[in-house]
Amino acid sequence: MFKRAVLLVGVLLVVTAGAKPVVVGGTVASTTEAPWAIALNNTQSVSSSGRYCGAALVAPDKIVTAAHCMDEAVSTYYAVQGRANLEDDSVGQVSAISKAWVHPGYNTKDHRYDVAVLTLATPFVGVPVLPLETRARADRRGAVPTVYGWGDTQGTGPDETLQKAAVPDLGDQACLAVKSYVSNGYAAATNVCAGYLAGGTDACQGDSGGPLVLNGRLLGVVSWGQGCAQPGKPGVYTEIAGAAKALLQQVR
Repeated sequence: MFKRAVLLVGVLLVVTAGAKPVVVGGTVASTTEAPWAIALNNTQSVSSSGRYCGAALVAPDKIVTAAHCMDEAVSTYYAVQGRANLEDDSVGQVSAISKAWVHPGYNTKDHRYDVAVLTLATPFVGVPVLPLETRARADRRGAVPTVYGWGDTQGTGPDETLQKAAVPDLGDQACLAVKSYVSNGYAAATNVCAGYLAGGTDACQGDSGGPLVLNGRLLGVVSWGQGCAQPGKPGVYTEIAGAAKALLQQVR
């Protein structure tokens, strides 16, 4: 069950079909360069590897993901760190999830505050963490953050393997200019609009909750979009700064 909230014909849907993994139009990434990249797996996944969503390690015992990923019992989730190829269980470490906090402002109607903090039953001690970007001004047109994930590649990359893609920050107006995005809740205060207006590179199903990184900080998490890598349809990310106060209370 691979997930990313996808906007189709003006309606927000959560895709749970067995899509192939990884970022569309990206390149292979290593867990050495992104040790804080976490695969949030689930025992109910249709994949033998358990892949379900992405997340980022922000403290030894805390990961940040998308709220819409949390649609199963907490006991069915587990975090995997240090495993670029999810089918290679000889590497990396695994932890169950002991607690889940979903932002109280999140709702499935407009997907604002689409963010959650999960507590690891077994902390990933000694692993570098990704600091939260709490400054709203970091989300500015022209910046080029990088998204990481194991989601659908649509044939542009290898299956089951962590990938990354540079997705320019287009500025809020690029998404606010798309009528269907406005009607489905895009908000400058809580979202980041990133990608290419020409299409070709984007997060996709299975990348939900994965980190959008800028200058070594967690700028946002993969939230939703209209299709994947479609012209004129950028990716929508939950902006960490827009939920910083509540997130910091959970992470500290």
